[in-house]
Amino acid sequence: MKKAIDEKILDEANSWIKANHKVALVTVIKTWGSSPRQVGSKMIVNENGDFSGSVSGGCVESSIIEESLQLIKENMQFKKMELKVSNENAWEVGLACGGEMTIYLEIIN
Repeated sequence: MKKAIDEKILDEANSWIKANHKVALVTVIKTWGSSPRQVGSKMIVNENGDFSGSVSGGCVESSIIEESLQLIKENMQFKKMELKVSNENAWEVGLACGGEMTIYLEIIN
């Protein structure tokens, strides 16, 4: 099932790219403790803020979308985000459950 979801997300990313959108691919690369999505979960974001897929939920995902938009705007190729309960922003982005996540963002074309 997960493979079909990933293929759907990547097919949608391909459609966006063919329509001349800039696209960031977001992937969960590490988790610890309580985490809403498993390693390998994917999401895509385009320069308009449209997204498909999921790597977390709620405030965490909003923060990841903002980071993806910044990545696209600054024309960076990739970025790694670590969201930990020990970070002072953890409560703000929704990791108050005690989990940690490492997210990899990359521009795809």
